[in-house]
Amino acid sequence: MEFFNTPGVGPVLFSGLAFASFATAFIGVFTGTAGGVILLAVMATVMPPAALIPVHTVVQLGSGVTRTAIMWRFVMRSTLPPFIAGTILGGAAGAKVFVSLPPATLQMILAVFILIVTWLPKLGRIGAEKGRFLGLGFAATFLGVFVSATGTIVAPFVASVAPDRRYHAATVGALMTFVHIAKMAAFGFLGFAIASYAWLMAVMIVTGALGNWLGEVALGYVTEQRFRLILQLTLSALALNLLVNALRGSGWF
Repeated sequence: MEFFNTPGVGPVLFSGLAFASFATAFIGVFTGTAGGVILLAVMATVMPPAALIPVHTVVQLGSGVTRTAIMWRFVMRSTLPPFIAGTILGGAAGAKVFVSLPPATLQMILAVFILIVTWLPKLGRIGAEKGRFLGLGFAATFLGVFVSATGTIVAPFVASVAPDRRYHAATVGALMTFVHIAKMAAFGFLGFAIASYAWLMAVMIVTGALGNWLGEVALGYVTEQRFRLILQLTLSALALNLLVNALRGSGWF
């Protein structure tokens, strides 16, 4: 059954994915991360692998654009130029380079890295800000071509320099917008065709915008200390899940 000519997607699944986009956009703003990863996990259960990452990228681009538009006054603009330069380099490299590391090894490296930067935030402030965000833009985009949801890499670094939760949420949204733009360019070079998912992506972008708006409203009802704790616990849970998957993929259990 096809709904709005979306291959393999009926009306119930179409509605479910639209709601998932709303819910994960809200989670992404309220926790400062995790929304993209959760949406990717949901979509992975019902979408073919060849379309999963490109479609997820377009939806997340829409979410990033709407979050940035809603919270633009809180975006830390000094992080943008070096990060954008990094995304251009990362997207170009990701479109051409085959990642030779086994998936389990890559997951383990990312998990340990996220845990260290999350719980030792001073490490996220080592060196000049421009250099850090240049490298971060490259890494997030290069890895994003293969694993899609790289907001968990960006979030700890933004948290280390953001003065409060609104600046954190807005800046992560803005930076990930440029990651997704660079990834879309990479997918264009790689020849992915996702026009058949146009209606699904459009509706998910709209519901994601509603989730972003409600998430910003909810930020007004949480203290800075509680937000930071939620962010740290969420990032840690995601990193530990990566570790478990890495150990399972390596045959440890």
